[in-house]
Amino acid sequence: MKPRTASALALAALLGTSAVNHVRNPAFYYPVVPPVLCTDKGGRLGLMTRRNWVLASAAPEVLAAAGLLLPGTRKAAATATAVMFTGFTAGHVSALRRAFGAGGTRAARRIHAVRLPLQVPLVVWAWRLRRP
Repeated sequence: MKPRTASALALAALLGTSAVNHVRNPAFYYPVVPPVLCTDKGGRLGLMTRRNWVLASAAPEVLAAAGLLLPGTRKAAATATAVMFTGFTAGHVSALRRAFGAGGTRAARRIHAVRLPLQVPLVVWAWRLRRP
């Protein structure tokens, strides 16, 4: 198996696992959803509840995983995955800001200080899979 194929399979597995975890343990992802987007948090741009956002975000992860598995769609899926990870970064920044805010806890600060920088290698990983 080519290294690029193995890398695509690994990222697809990570995305698939994450999508399943979004459904099985949505509360884990709640802090990453900016309150401004949540109807249950009084967000001025609220469209859905925090739970709905988390559950809905499982869908693009499943689609990205499927696209990465097929050589014919891998480049488009890798591009979309890099964009998706970049978009998720806003949620991680929001979570980190709240963790260091008045209501933040020491544990939240540690968790989000780790989660935010992890977005960089994920974006790079997905972007590199665009090459044939």
